[in-house]
Amino acid sequence: MKQRFLKKENNPRLLLFFAGWGSDEHLFNRPVADGYDCLLCFDYRSLDFDYSLLEGYREIRLLAWSMGVWVAGQILTERNYPWEMKIAVCGTSFPVDDCRGIPKAVFRGTLEHFSDTTLVRFRRRICGTTEQVKKFLSHKPYRSTEELHEELQALETAVHRPSTAFVWDKAIIGTQDKIFPPANQREAWKGTAIVEKDVEHYDEDLFGRLFSGEEDVWTRR
Repeated sequence: MKQRFLKKENNPRLLLFFAGWGSDEHLFNRPVADGYDCLLCFDYRSLDFDYSLLEGYREIRLLAWSMGVWVAGQILTERNYPWEMKIAVCGTSFPVDDCRGIPKAVFRGTLEHFSDTTLVRFRRRICGTTEQVKKFLSHKPYRSTEELHEELQALETAVHRPSTAFVWDKAIIGTQDKIFPPANQREAWKGTAIVEKDVEHYDEDLFGRLFSGEEDVWTRR
């Protein structure tokens, strides 16, 4: 796993963000709330994690998107940190699951037929609209198709690990999500506070609000 500080000013608070498959620092280079550093986690070909980077923070906001929701649970279970809030976005703790995640046949088909063309189609599906595609492409990840295929293969093997008991405070469900079906997300998050947004799997404006702290879900109400 790669861990990159998008903002490092020795602030007392940290926004810890686990991105989805195929991400990098270019996709999420955006303003962060005042008083917070921001650490980005991505590239899940390995789940090795440097916990020392979390030391010294008085409060930590945890944000995870898509496949990063499962990864965060694997990495942080049984770890005690001064959590301010823990929010999952358009993902579940059961990432490849016919009832609670990405349907198995869809995930397997993407992996078996992966190519530049498949990647283009996938990015269109996560964005949904032409406007969102343009926003995505303006800062798309710089990683190679081969590297992304390796990451997908590694995840396909790793997600068979048992789900953890990691507890999230809220889950944001995109009602237009074409990757994690909304009905599957609702099933996965039974017992967890849910906020439904009329967004696709990737929504530029939503992430902008979450990073800047403007989004009202950063409350325990």
